[in-house]
Amino acid sequence: MVVSRVSDRSGRGRARPAAPEASDELLVQLIRQLNVELDRFAEMFGQAHGLYRTDLSALVVIMDANRRGETMTPTRLAKALNLSASATTAVLDRLEKAGHLRRDRSADDRRRVHLVMPERTLRLGAQLFGPLGEAYARAWAGFDAAERATIVRFLQATIDTTVAVRTESPKSDNGQA
Repeated sequence: MVVSRVSDRSGRGRARPAAPEASDELLVQLIRQLNVELDRFAEMFGQAHGLYRTDLSALVVIMDANRRGETMTPTRLAKALNLSASATTAVLDRLEKAGHLRRDRSADDRRRVHLVMPERTLRLGAQLFGPLGEAYARAWAGFDAAERATIVRFLQATIDTTVAVRTESPKSDNGQA
């Protein structure tokens, strides 16, 4: 462990860790703080483009599905965001009206609708979130491959646990935990 010397009021030096211990309490606090900061960042984008937080979440879910080579449908989106059919329709209507989304009929089954992001929306997202990604890359440059692998394991375990607790939590009358 790296230590530094600090002086107390008497002038005597004492050893202290250079970084706080990574207790569970500290990790939870930092995750909450990151969540708040990411929400603030997303709100900035939403306000600039007249989008609600749920609209932004929908765009991220659709974009991530596209990156995995998966087709996103309104039903899959509703499940991913834990929204009712009517709430999902409202989100899709807003996104489509703003030009951030298209609803295309499947060539195989005309009853099925695929959610498609136009190139313009992808460019807009890259324009706003690109600088954040670049700043992250600079901040993470000091982590070696083993540290990054640990971070990936930590984040995936945290995501998996959050999903598990959310899905196991009792629901209230309105479907929210």
